[in-house]
Amino acid sequence: MGTANVICIKWGTLFGSEYVNRLYSGARRNLSAEVRFFCMTEHRDGLHPSIEVLDLPEEPFQAEMDAALAVANRQGAMRKVSLFRPGLIPDLDGPLLGFDLDVVITGPLDDILHHAPGKVAMRADWVEARRGRATGHGSVFRFDPALHGWLYETLAADPRGEVEKARGSEQRYTSTLAQERDAFAYLPPDQVVSFKHGCLRLPPMNYLAEPRLPDNARVVCFHGRPKMSEAVEGYHGSVIRHTRPCSWLREHWIERARDDLGGAWG
Repeated sequence: MGTANVICIKWGTLFGSEYVNRLYSGARRNLSAEVRFFCMTEHRDGLHPSIEVLDLPEEPFQAEMDAALAVANRQGAMRKVSLFRPGLIPDLDGPLLGFDLDVVITGPLDDILHHAPGKVAMRADWVEARRGRATGHGSVFRFDPALHGWLYETLAADPRGEVEKARGSEQRYTSTLAQERDAFAYLPPDQVVSFKHGCLRLPPMNYLAEPRLPDNARVVCFHGRPKMSEAVEGYHGSVIRHTRPCSWLREHWIERARDDLGGAWG
């Protein structure tokens, strides 16, 4: 059956090591093959010993990219491009399934890992789709370093131009470039869902019942508010963003990871 390769990136201190460990547990509990899990970071402390740590590099084009990102209305760091560097994992065999840290895995991942082989796969961005734009969302992405080294090389060759073209958005850069090369596929929208758009109930039901978990959801993405730690406990940011404590999030994100890895790692 081979190995299922999974990767994430953690820089700075916004997310603690428990986010990586819980993601690792969710991946290995929901993939049928043996999981090889990588984390690119400058902070190794607290990560489960089975996680393979990759050093977060200082890219040779970092200064030029950062200068382009400093222009007004270009927000983001575009650090994820380091995951696309050719030869990053010399002994890698097969594609990489990547996740942001603010997601929870709630179902089997084999369909996502093997979706549209040979393509860069992402879910359609919820907001961009409403605006008629074909941008992919970067919370879940699948690519093959042996086939898609141009995801790194294109930005490295012209960091200022590519940042300007993508308006500072890593997910816009990645999905647009892959579409231009006829190497892009959307992940099934019912498998990768937004907590904000697909789970929160509308008033007044959000005051009366906890958020729903869609039947076929495999990954739930927490972009914007509430954040995962807020949704677990219940959140009130506005009438429409109010949510009762979310028991299924606590189960999939915290309790199952703790049972899988032990309390020290969850």
